Amino acid sequence: MGITVGVIEDHPLYRSAVAQLITESPDFELDAVAESVAQFAVRRRHTSSVVILDLGLPGVRDAAAVLEVVTMGHKVLVVSAHAGQHEVLSAMAAGARGFLSKDVEADELLRALRQIAQGDSYISPTLASYMLSASRGRHVIELSTREREVLSLVASGERDQDIAVELAISIRTVRSYLDRIRDKTGQRRRSELTRYAIEQGVLARRSA
Repeated sequence: MGITVGVIEDHPLYRSAVAQLITESPDFELDAVAESVAQFAVRRRHTSSVVILDLGLPGVRDAAAVLEVVTMGHKVLVVSAHAGQHEVLSAMAAGARGFLSKDVEADELLRALRQIAQGDSYISPTLASYMLSASRGRHVIELSTREREVLSLVASGERDQDIAVELAISIRTVRSYLDRIRDKTGQRRRSELTRYAIEQGVLARRSA
């Protein structure tokens, strides 16, 4: 089985073009194609697809749409005509693994999907510049190697128990590290920690 990809896009022509691109690529398998998050939730056949998601959707939209699809267990690649700094940072903080503008070339879109399917994030040059701009002027906070590992796994969407297994430590120890990270960074919620990790370049690079 190839990489399963879902599409949530309310523009009919763009939705059709992306679905056709996925269908014609031999290492991909097209999952549900929908015009809203609610419609995708009903139509999806897989629980761990990479999902191409627009932001300007009917119903649940923007960062809330990203968060809802991530909560379903999918990896999200945002592809949107709205690619300003606010949209990019909000989507990444909500759990998106990557962000591309709708003027992206087909080859780059497929490359981003492959990279995200492997468990990485896809950082386009534009996105990287936003991360740098957002972090410029921030006070540099020193985290230990283990704290950075825990933070990177949080940014990858892992739960406390998954982090414990990955690092071969107890859940209690994971939560102790998280408490230290929260105290040092001032970020309390997981979405805030994820955004902080992205802005600071603390991203997990590992196999899915």
